[in-house]
Amino acid sequence: MEPGDRNKSRILIIGGTGHLGKFIVAASARAGHPTSALVRATAPPPPATGGGGSSSRARLLQSFRDAGVTILQGDIGDHDLLVKAVRAADVVISVVGYHDVGEQMKIIAAIKEAGNIKRFIPSDFGNDADHAHIVEPAKATFDVEAQIRRTVEAEGIPYTFVSCNFFAGFYLPTLVQPGASGLPADKVVILGDGNTKGKKKTE
Repeated sequence: MEPGDRNKSRILIIGGTGHLGKFIVAASARAGHPTSALVRATAPPPPATGGGGSSSRARLLQSFRDAGVTILQGDIGDHDLLVKAVRAADVVISVVGYHDVGEQMKIIAAIKEAGNIKRFIPSDFGNDADHAHIVEPAKATFDVEAQIRRTVEAEGIPYTFVSCNFFAGFYLPTLVQPGASGLPADKVVILGDGNTKGKKKTE
């Protein structure tokens, strides 16, 4: 290992073509970490991208390759493939979408079997699942996130839970309406008394 490489870690990112994942993959590569991205062979396009389908995804994957990222095609349901990918990494970062949060149990099982991971960062980047007061339909997802946390802790896996609070850019296009795909035309549901104040920051 070269002297300048001693602070570099082999990073495996699972879910790297999604809304947040693509930024994490790019940042890892820019930082000089040997980076691999496990992506589905026929992954759907990331949400809120304005379309483009398979062509935009192909461009994204090519940009990863151009940055030196190793693309691994497969599914986290393939245990043997997942264990092999984990064994070639030092750090695993999961950026699976909210609908796949529970599937991280399979990642935990692979990490436990591989036995070499120095750090696991699960897909838990929004509000803190242990402290946020959430109502349905989001509460069910937060309950699963909390279960993932407890399992990681119980298995003795080195971890970091990253809570960034709220990604407004993901929800503002629908005015935070559950299940909506665009601006509501007739009415807006406001949870609580409507007087809660918040701050937004652009990056």
